[in-house]
Amino acid sequence: MILKEREILNKTEINILISRLTRQLIENHNLFEESILIGVQPRGIFVANRLQQKLKELSGIDVTTGAIDTTFFRDDFRRKDMPLLPSVNNLDFSIENKRIILVDDVLFSGRTIRAAMDALMTFGRPTSIELLVLIDRRFTRNLPIEANYVGKYIDTLSSEKVEVMWKETDEIDKVILVKK
Repeated sequence: MILKEREILNKTEINILISRLTRQLIENHNLFEESILIGVQPRGIFVANRLQQKLKELSGIDVTTGAIDTTFFRDDFRRKDMPLLPSVNNLDFSIENKRIILVDDVLFSGRTIRAAMDALMTFGRPTSIELLVLIDRRFTRNLPIEANYVGKYIDTLSSEKVEVMWKETDEIDKVILVKK
């Protein structure tokens, strides 16, 4: 019997990873006076929101959090058959001279993160940009991009896809590996 789907993380394991990542951020950003969490649309915002909640729970800090859309900054923007529908940018604050923590659910080729950095630069010039991902699919990069904070490293085949499911949209928190 060939399995088409395998669970990588369940709700409890995701919560443990979010707690660990939050503690790592606290170590490096202290009180977050100059630091901002920015989730990459569409699914990085769920990770960023969980980090924001956990940070408030653990330390009482209410970190500024936003969302960036990469639709028109992607290198495959004009290669799609269907028209692309952009997500909302939620950056109602200045990123000028701030320490940005860019947050996404899965790091795969690096192209989405490159597009997110390009999109960010249209809003100002931050002091630094760090990358936090829940899942890092090692050995799959097309661009030299590496995360500063990683929840879990997963080695995958090109015929596999990592899907992160969130209670907010999928009615369950879990990460699965799917054979294409």
